[in-house]
Amino acid sequence: MIELKGVKKIYQMDHVKVAALRGIDLKIEEGEYVAIMGPSGSGKSTLMHIIGCLDRPTEGLYIFRNTPVHELTEEKLAEIRRDRVGFVFQNFNLLPRITARENVELPMIYKGIKAKERHQRAVELLRKVGLGARVNHKPTELSGGERQRVAIARALANEPDIILADEPTGNLDTKTEEEILKIFDQLWDEGKTIIVVTHDPEVAAHAKRIIHIRDGKIVD
Repeated sequence: MIELKGVKKIYQMDHVKVAALRGIDLKIEEGEYVAIMGPSGSGKSTLMHIIGCLDRPTEGLYIFRNTPVHELTEEKLAEIRRDRVGFVFQNFNLLPRITARENVELPMIYKGIKAKERHQRAVELLRKVGLGARVNHKPTELSGGERQRVAIARALANEPDIILADEPTGNLDTKTEEEILKIFDQLWDEGKTIIVVTHDPEVAAHAKRIIHIRDGKIVD
């Protein structure tokens, strides 16, 4: 599903060039559950952003489902982000003034799905993550774990090929972390491809393959 060849990412910081990725070669097959581990500043989040088409490599090739992503227009990249990748972030990234259901509906609005179908699917997804009784609550009325469940439901809205999660339990207590990880386990059992970026060995232990990155390189 995913292949990176010689991927480098260099940022220009004033007059200094900073290499975040220094030549990444990586393959991820459909249906895998992969954890990308590394300390702060190792390049793991930069790698996730490239896999998720949030950023482009400075050098190298990125092939997604036989499509050379590095050659795509911004419009095509936006389509991949909307339709093929579901994102789950540490800080949830929910809109605070709308309900859980409305947050889950947002990706479907961008895809042009009609209101009745959006409403029904959003409620089904919130039930799937254990929030059937909280569909009309706003994020400010939800706990951290509940907000992350909303974020997972939103990530599933357009039936993506990949779930990309960046430190998805970083703001949660131990009990809530385990509950969220069980949802990822369930999604993997259902056939989803899951890529989790983390520095936490307990989170990575749920994955079936662990990739370690340090100083912008895969070290094993």
